[in-house]
Amino acid sequence: MAKGLNTLIRLHKFRVDEKRREIGGMITVIDDLERQVRELENQILEEQSIAGASPEEAGILFGNYAAHYILKKKQFSVTIREMEEKLETAQEELREEYKDLKGVELTQEARDNQEALEEARAEQAVLDEIGLNLHRCEFRQ
Repeated sequence: MAKGLNTLIRLHKFRVDEKRREIGGMITVIDDLERQVRELENQILEEQSIAGASPEEAGILFGNYAAHYILKKKQFSVTIREMEEKLETAQEELREEYKDLKGVELTQEARDNQEALEEARAEQAVLDEIGLNLHRCEFRQ
């Protein structure tokens, strides 16, 4: 039976590790999206300063650029929000999987302790029998 629990423990550890890797990937994607948003914001500031320096030439084109910027920023916001929701779900799944792992590990630990206790009792019974036999032999002499 202990072999079955060890297999179950390995399975849960594998699942926990997989969830951790998945969460790590999601965090990387979210960080990358946030970096892209910062770059986009820096670009709009640069374009604003260029448009302000030559309003006749760049001012006409800046309106289209600003509209594109707003659309792109909204898309990034939606994507980031969706990824954060997926991340929260994955974190909850990780917590559940970890809880399951700990439950199985505690069960295995309790079984191991019970087996060790039973072995110690059996060993003590043998030692007690040996002691009684020695005592009987000494008593007879």
